[in-house]
Amino acid sequence: MNALVPRHASTETEPAARGRELGAACRDGLRETFAGYARLFTAHGLHPHQVRDHGAAALAEIGAWAPSLGAEIAGMAEGSGLPAWQLGALNARTEILAAAAVTGEGECSTSVVLPGDGTPPRTVQTWDWHDVLRGAMLAWTLTTGTGRRVATFTEFGVVGKIGVNDAGLGLHFNVLRHRSDGAEIGVPVHVVARRILDEATTADDAVRIARSARLSASSVLTVVTRDGARCVELCPAGVAELHPENGFLLHTNHFLDPSLASGERTTADVSSTLDRYAWLREHGGAALGAEDRTERARALCVHRDSGAPICAHADLALPAHERWESLATLSIDVAAHSLHVHHGGPCTVDERSWITCSTGGGAFA
Repeated sequence: MNALVPRHASTETEPAARGRELGAACRDGLRETFAGYARLFTAHGLHPHQVRDHGAAALAEIGAWAPSLGAEIAGMAEGSGLPAWQLGALNARTEILAAAAVTGEGECSTSVVLPGDGTPPRTVQTWDWHDVLRGAMLAWTLTTGTGRRVATFTEFGVVGKIGVNDAGLGLHFNVLRHRSDGAEIGVPVHVVARRILDEATTADDAVRIARSARLSASSVLTVVTRDGARCVELCPAGVAELHPENGFLLHTNHFLDPSLASGERTTADVSSTLDRYAWLREHGGAALGAEDRTERARALCVHRDSGAPICAHADLALPAHERWESLATLSIDVAAHSLHVHHGGPCTVDERSWITCSTGGGAFA
């Protein structure tokens, strides 16, 4: 059985106290994760003073747009003993890399299938990132001050990423890159994801929240409820919604909305996103809609020599900041309000390797 993703179940519901609790409990993980990102930023030519300024700018944006999450992040800093700007930089890692105009192979591949017979959507995705940041992963369950229960897969210090809430709204997450991405740090896309998990009960709620944020980097959030799904493409130039076609909703790491796609910054010479998307459309078929999540995950067990590196493995001949790996495989069950996480890529999944992050009584199984 594979190693399990580290887990934390918050008991505090007040934002600052919840942050302090996590910061104290996960102090080592937070420090190691920031150190890993500091090395990544340096490798991409960012001076530590730039990272500090970007982190401080992110804190200001978060505090203005989502005060409760700003308080939670401040609590993490206090609990861990890290400077607050470092927590700001972790939450804005996508924005900082966008400000440096970083491109690269990654990241993720997401599939949602709607059976169309009243059965809830069936989802699966890979989370691809730098292999040297494998230790940054965290599965986290929490209850907000309003009583909303959330389970999220994220990174130490980052308030949210992929997840589900007890209203039965799930969220998948893929990075995008657009020519409108800029150097003036906006609301981090990871903070947008977490606020949606905290507050939204419908896809329309999620879109409204996303549209209210001033962004400086791009991503796509795939919102899933029992009744359906849609992709919400985000970038500073605008927000677009995409709906399923023939019961399938697929996304990798390039814009699909025609208007936003005109500003696409990712190219085929640096990323496999076009190949991965084409493979999913052509070969996914019934396996991606299987009732069993392990079978869905195994449908993503496709490597570069088979046509697309959906299941990615790091090329150790490359510098660390240019290496990519499928670090986790995830599936959301919106009917059971639970998130399932496997530590590793699809080719290492088995029935026993999942952990279940629940918004119900028991946090993890």
